[in-house]
Amino acid sequence: MANLKELSKAPERVTGGHRLCAGCGAGIVARQALIAIGNTPVVVTSATGCLEVSTTVFPYTSWKNSFFHSAFENLAATCCGIETAYKSLKAQGKIKENIRFIAFGGDGGTYDIGFQSLSGAMERGHRMLYICYNNEAYMNTGIQRSGATPRGAHTTTAPAGKVRQGKEQNRKDLTQIMVAHNIAYVAQTYVGNWNDFITKVQKALAVDGPSFINILTPCRLGWNYKPEDTMVLARLAVETCVWPSYEVENGVYKINVMPKEKKPVTEFLKHQGRFKHLFKPENINILESIQKSVDEKWEILQRKALSGCKV
Repeated sequence: MANLKELSKAPERVTGGHRLCAGCGAGIVARQALIAIGNTPVVVTSATGCLEVSTTVFPYTSWKNSFFHSAFENLAATCCGIETAYKSLKAQGKIKENIRFIAFGGDGGTYDIGFQSLSGAMERGHRMLYICYNNEAYMNTGIQRSGATPRGAHTTTAPAGKVRQGKEQNRKDLTQIMVAHNIAYVAQTYVGNWNDFITKVQKALAVDGPSFINILTPCRLGWNYKPEDTMVLARLAVETCVWPSYEVENGVYKINVMPKEKKPVTEFLKHQGRFKHLFKPENINILESIQKSVDEKWEILQRKALSGCKV
């Protein structure tokens, strides 16, 4: 587990004064991930998205370490190129330091636009940590649905109305897709549990190869809730098993946060404006279907973890 005393000594690599929304989890993700690395030199790459546009408003920057901005579609490839150049320079004796590489991408640039780049990076085995700060839609460009948007959510491109009741498809399970790449470390976590996230970042960075962390990062604008409830909602996602916290280390599954009492999915959904239409009497069947899907996936994950399942 993460050592709080040691973490307090780590340098702050993300400054305050950025332009992220009040209650946004992306800044928390970036700050905690870089605290987790301690004093080790790091190169950060970030795709266009909420985190990038809000922390690099020209001519200012919130980053105190090396930072490279990539387009949506090539974040992982860019990070790979920098990591490959570093290995070459180190082999030539031109660099002595042990440098780590972290890529931050939103769900739009990870699940969808940048997926090909991400898959290639994982398959080739570059030593890098890819962190997807997953707010479940294209929040930076107008709250359009993405492959990470859950069924039933209202977005500007999958609106709730007379014809449809929000997004009709289930979200893509990107965490499991990364597991299928047979990399040494894959994890799913959430804003609202610093110890779980930081511990996973430290594990991921210790891997001699690629690693991936998918962190649920509520968006107060796109999810439509009070800014002060970001942590509350993230924890409810875990307590309802909508978003389990688990890791797959060398192919072995482990559930990291086991809810003391599994709450109904409605406890998570009812606090968000993007799901308010689901609570109309005529949409009870959608709620029941969502609950059934969550229950089934949770049972499958538990069986994998309890059996010591190895990919």
